[in-house]
Formats: sequence, structure tokens, C-alpha cells
Amino acid sequence: MTEEKPKRVALIASQGTLDGAYPPLIIATTAVAMDMEVAIFFTFYGLNIIHKKKMHTLKVSPVGNPAMPMPIPSIVSIIPGMTPMATGMMKSWMSKAGTASIPDLVEACVEFGVRMIACQMTLDVLGIKREELIDECEVGGAATFLEYAAEADISLFM
Repeated sequence: MTEEKPKRVALIASQGTLDGAYPPLIIATTAVAMDMEVAIFFTFYGLNIIHKKKMHTLKVSPVGNPAMPMPIPSIVSIIPGMTPMATGMMKSWMSKAGTASIPDLVEACVEFGVRMIACQMTLDVLGIKREELIDECEVGGAATFLEYAAEADISLFM
């Protein structure tokens, strides 16, 4: 009897905000818990999620964010202190819901064997050094990710 290959999930993380970091990490850890194989391609500001320092300080911007539960007029959202307020609100909601922090979710991805690929081109464009990213990620280009994604059962861009 041949053993069935696990389902394969290919994710692209392109947002470096607190609210943009949760979806790929939660989907990745959930998929692994469901015995799926997972890779996340971190590109552009999504690299903040695996940046050793920046992962601890991701923010939520109220500017131009119509999904905020308390609609904040654009002119008010640029007042100093609104971003820290929005960030604090989201951190509070996530904590009350028992959701892990971004660094904890990244650590879980590492522990569970999620393949994390940092986009080489984006590192070059943004001037980010390899040493600034978590040690457990690999660096590769679009072709590296596409080789993986070509056999994915589920592909998502976030």
C-alpha cells in the first residue's frame, strides 16, 4: 500500500502590519496541525514578520483602513497616537481571544516545520540583510517558491 502524500499549502505573505501578519501564520500553523505541508513566501513588507526586531513591533494603521470596528475619519487617523491606539486595541483583542503573539506564532511555525522563504529580490530592493531575519528561514527567489507552489493543493496570497 502506498502512503498518501500530505496536502500541500503555499502561502504568500506580503503585508508587514500586525493585522496582516496573523492570517498567514494562523493558517500555516493550523494547516500543519491538520497534517499538511506548508511553505510561506515572505515578500516586500511581509518580511517584517520574520525580521528579528520588527516582528516584535508590528503595528495596525488606522489610516485608510475602512475595516476598523470604530470607523475613524481619515483626517482624525493622522493625529499622532492613533496608530499606537489601534495597535493596542488589536493586541488587546487578540490577547482576550487567547491568540498567540506574532513572535510566538513564528516560533510555532519553526517548531512545526513550516518552510519559510524570504524573497531574495525584496531583500536586495529594501536593503535588508540576511542576518536581520530569523535564522530558520531560507532565502530564495520567486522560482524557489513557484517550484513548491506548483504542486500545492491550496495557494493563498495574503
